[in-house]
Amino acid sequence: MRDFAVSDAAAVQAQLDRLAALSLPQGRIGLDAIRELLARLGDPHLAIAPAFHVAGTNGKGSTCAYLRAILEAQGYRVHAITSPHLVRYNERIRIAGELVGDDELASLLAEVLDASEGLSVSFFEVTIAASFLAFYRHPADACVIEVGLGGRFDATNVLPAPLVCGIATLGIDHERFLLAPEDGTPAEPLARIAFEKAGIRRPGVPLVTQGYPVPVMAVLQSLAASEHVPLFWRGDCWNARATSDALYFEDGDGSLTLPLPHIPGVHQADNAALAVAMLRRQDLLRIDPQAMAKGIRAARWPARMQLLGDGPLTRLVPGTPVWLDGGHNRDAGLALATFLAEQEIAPHLVLGMIEGKDPGALLDPLHRHVESVTLVPVPGHNCLPPEAFSGWPVETTCAPDVATALRELERRNPRSVLVAGSLYLAGAVLRENGEWPD
Repeated sequence: MRDFAVSDAAAVQAQLDRLAALSLPQGRIGLDAIRELLARLGDPHLAIAPAFHVAGTNGKGSTCAYLRAILEAQGYRVHAITSPHLVRYNERIRIAGELVGDDELASLLAEVLDASEGLSVSFFEVTIAASFLAFYRHPADACVIEVGLGGRFDATNVLPAPLVCGIATLGIDHERFLLAPEDGTPAEPLARIAFEKAGIRRPGVPLVTQGYPVPVMAVLQSLAASEHVPLFWRGDCWNARATSDALYFEDGDGSLTLPLPHIPGVHQADNAALAVAMLRRQDLLRIDPQAMAKGIRAARWPARMQLLGDGPLTRLVPGTPVWLDGGHNRDAGLALATFLAEQEIAPHLVLGMIEGKDPGALLDPLHRHVESVTLVPVPGHNCLPPEAFSGWPVETTCAPDVATALRELERRNPRSVLVAGSLYLAGAVLRENGEWPD
């Protein structure tokens, strides 16, 4: 899969065109290429601010958003790496709270791409090298770094010793990459996923995780014990529960009563709790409970049950709430179904999923909670064909794009609409509706 990136800035687009021309290194597994590229750049990753490193199947991006918001509420300067971008490539690199500017981005990418001459590097490896180079050149108090894919062989996994590592919710996704047969790895799929995500662990560095089934925890405990990794998992070393009006957190250092996140969805309390647990396992940066509360409420993470504002797309269904979510796997479907049931919402679903995804993973938990499904393509990507969605007992139609789908739904006087199935589709919707993430 190749990430799709365009820019309105000519200097940035010139470098994105060079990025797009990179071929995916077929069959290559490992961190040798990114390490060589960083060495050519002077190993900037070895001299950046202390890092929080976060992996997971679902929730890692939101966890990073809470980490950054809490640290910033405390007054710290924070750099961040997230992926994928939704509208602009700049979203991947945040410098002291601001998206990297076009001029600096063009210069960074040119420098890294020039340095990569003769190396078979990927889009993501160039992105990570450019991020570390930017972080090295700008002072900060902390870095928040989201893993792109997996963990063990992810390009972010060159960090020598993060301040804290975290693993969010686990689920089955990216099977072709993360479940490829390999000697010495767990046979059970979810345990194998955990093994790959836990590849970010480091001796002596706290590894903070959510709670998982017993076979999965056994894998993590074995890895941690054999490599002297302090392991702090939910249900044993820390815990949290959300009520209708508060998030209650407790660990060996005491208990906290915190506000619920502003980001919709009950699972967001779990992501916020993981961020709190990670922050409480480090002693370098002082974090007050007041900053935790302020950061949890201030955090924003676009395309996660986001209620779209006024714009060209939402005006096609005037007076109708239009929700947007980039979820595309079973855990995302379960989270969406829970949210819709709690809010007593039965929207018309506008759905687009890219090739290689399992439509049942999303629709099995979700189809009972929607009025109808309109299938649309994901711009710029190969998509699942309509026949992949047959068999669900819900009215299903097709439209050439989201705008057409909304126009057709308007005739039915819909009570609400949900657009979901792909972060790439979510990015296209945000662009068309004029809601660019900042």
